[in-house]
Amino acid sequence: MKIDYMSKDKYCSEYMRYLGLAKTERRSYAESVRLLKAKGFKEISTFKVLKAGDKVYRGYEDRTIMAAVIGKKKISEVGLKVVGGHTDAPRLDLKPKPLYEKGAHVYFDCHIYGGIKKYQWLTLPLALYGTVVKKDGTKVQVAIGDEPGDPVFMISDILPHLGYDQAKGKRDEFFPAEDLDVIAWSTPKKVSGEKVKGEKEEKDDSPKADKNALVAYLKKTYKIDEEDLLSAELEIVPAGLPRELGLDRELITGYGHDDRVCSFAGLKALINASDQVLDQTASILMCDKEEIGSMGSTGMQSSFFENTVAELIERQEKNARDIMVRRALEKSSMLSADVTAAIDPHFPDVDSTGNGAHLHKGVAASKYTGGTSKGGSSDCGPEFVAQIRDIMAKGDVKWQMAELGKMEKGGGGTIAQYMSRFGMKVLDMGTPMWNMHAPWEIVSKEDCYQTYRCYSAYLRA
Repeated sequence: MKIDYMSKDKYCSEYMRYLGLAKTERRSYAESVRLLKAKGFKEISTFKVLKAGDKVYRGYEDRTIMAAVIGKKKISEVGLKVVGGHTDAPRLDLKPKPLYEKGAHVYFDCHIYGGIKKYQWLTLPLALYGTVVKKDGTKVQVAIGDEPGDPVFMISDILPHLGYDQAKGKRDEFFPAEDLDVIAWSTPKKVSGEKVKGEKEEKDDSPKADKNALVAYLKKTYKIDEEDLLSAELEIVPAGLPRELGLDRELITGYGHDDRVCSFAGLKALINASDQVLDQTASILMCDKEEIGSMGSTGMQSSFFENTVAELIERQEKNARDIMVRRALEKSSMLSADVTAAIDPHFPDVDSTGNGAHLHKGVAASKYTGGTSKGGSSDCGPEFVAQIRDIMAKGDVKWQMAELGKMEKGGGGTIAQYMSRFGMKVLDMGTPMWNMHAPWEIVSKEDCYQTYRCYSAYLRA
């Protein structure tokens, strides 16, 4: 199987650019649509009939998207190949009523999204991204913290000189979740100094917060009122763009590798495969909400995927029926494109000796995820694993088999379990990484590149 892969340097450069832009799932969606359209993909509603070679995509709520290159064989007869990942990442979300005063400062009241170590988010420069929807439906985009000259945000922490009591607490206890609030405004309220007749003299002369000044700033800058924040989706993420790590520049550190490193690899693999007519329909899925259980209308537990497959089949069949969708899904296969933990020499106690993934050794396949008892795992059958081994060999892909650490040390899951319920053959296959779920995660350029080669080989096989 001869595949014209793009070069490692070019691929990693494009990935770093994407990662710097796609700080949220909405921004990932927008950039993915831009890249797809530039390659000739069209929204599914523009097609009445789909034929071999057509390039199509379907999005939902500006957060979840599926794209496909239609193959020669009908989807109802042979199913389709899917590379499925997610584009959300752990972060802090602003609460519906986010502004409150404490001391002389105004804070953003935040809620944790996904699994984080709270202490890792303290004293870091943070950025604010999101969408505010006004009552008339007007959308206001917010992006503060990454452009030159932008202010940043931060969560303060106590100095070590006065932090003796804090240091005695357990990791998950010494900083309460409700205190993960971001400094938003620090100009104190102006006091006129004039004493009103009959008013008692104030004994407290400490500075007072001025929330009204922040609200006035939002009104002037974004044309939004405080009430408009009730219908907003605003996310606090680390400020700063991805960087090469180490003097050899062989590692990439950045926010949101999990799981944009895999989703982008799938996107590029499909785009680069779209110039040829494939036998079987090849597709990618970039979904939302994986970090909180894949719930909601844009998560993998929704009907978006099967509805999209139904839309594809309806445009291929004169007398499309629901049973065709069910049969197609059962005949389909998928690489669940999600990251896995790489062995970190600093933490050997959690390494499943001989079964862990290593940086620089290529994309990692995980036959199962879950916890100690494989709970929450789809546990891929050996027949599909063998097929993937053959595809990797023919595509000259560097890959490794891995599992997520020792038993009784924790565990994790991916969207594989939600796809395998259709009867699909599903194998987890993604990029190994360090610092998973931290504000700054670490991946190897070689592993990023081999992930792209892996999905390219699979979609074209």
